Amino acid sequence: MDEEKGGIFVKSKVTVILMTMAMMVLGIQCAFAASAKPNVKILATGGTIAGSAASATATTGYKAGALGIDVLINAVPEVKNYANVTGEQICSIDSKDMTNDIWLKLSKRCNELLSRSDVNGIVITHGTDTLEETAYFLNLTVKSDKPVVITGAMRPATAISADGPMNLLNAVRVASNPKAAGHGVLVVLNDQINGARDVTKTNTTSVDTFKTPELGALGYMNDGVPEFYRDSTRVHTAKTEFNVMNLSELPYVKVIYGTANDDALFVDAAIKAGVKGIIYAGTGNGSVHKNAEAALAKAAAAGIVVVRSSRVGTGSVIPAEQSYIDEHFIDGDSLNPQKARILLQLALTKTHDLKEIQNMFHKY
Repeated sequence: MDEEKGGIFVKSKVTVILMTMAMMVLGIQCAFAASAKPNVKILATGGTIAGSAASATATTGYKAGALGIDVLINAVPEVKNYANVTGEQICSIDSKDMTNDIWLKLSKRCNELLSRSDVNGIVITHGTDTLEETAYFLNLTVKSDKPVVITGAMRPATAISADGPMNLLNAVRVASNPKAAGHGVLVVLNDQINGARDVTKTNTTSVDTFKTPELGALGYMNDGVPEFYRDSTRVHTAKTEFNVMNLSELPYVKVIYGTANDDALFVDAAIKAGVKGIIYAGTGNGSVHKNAEAALAKAAAAGIVVVRSSRVGTGSVIPAEQSYIDEHFIDGDSLNPQKARILLQLALTKTHDLKEIQNMFHKY
């Protein structure tokens, strides 16, 4: 009987030891699984995604950037299923008020974070009005192949059927996925993954507003999983020649919109204001009204870089008139006017040589 009791005691002791070891192994596995998640930093700039309205049915007239980054993250706890997420508030603005200073601050912060081994990707929350411009600026100045994803919303966070939470979740899903590396800065909204260079806002209020005309999206969210179907052939991020880490300001470049019955008023005003470059958003193939052309030629002769872009929305601007060549106007390729302005700003931080700048418009 004593031997039987002793055997039972030994078996029980062994069982306890085995269970303890199993729990320890399970704990180690869980800890490893948690640490194995990628680390994603969310940089918040304000915008509609952080907007607050007076009622749940209001989708306009709200206060953009009213909610902080911690509120946004806590509203979508599912992001933590995909990454170890932490947030940082860069600014809290309506993106219509975006500035060069904020661009420089944001780009520098992205580069600082992405240089760290403990940061695997970045998500930026942003208002939609100038989202495409910020995306392209970062596409040219972020010096890393790690994922950088910009997202936003067309409805404020307080609205019924707000689109921000799903957009934020999908942005984290993309930023934490190794397949997103090397594609340049990505814009993720409404289940679409678009490249920063070619995406544009196409509708004033619809949630399905960000599109890449003619070329199409780089990829899509398929039931929460990012899938890529094409890539951008233009140089971006780590392979560009632009470095803003030591810059405190950007050259002054203005966009002038061409119309019927145009004149020299805005060109002359730009010259007087001391601009370093002018983007002329011309009709058709970057066509310049004769009344504006003489003024633009005067600007070019004075050392102001003039780039012909188009107000059309799709297609490339190519040499069309011998006078444009003789007057040393640069062709804006397929960049829309607002993005042509960004490339010219950065180009002027490197050179004033017109041939080099023209090559940049075909390269980036």
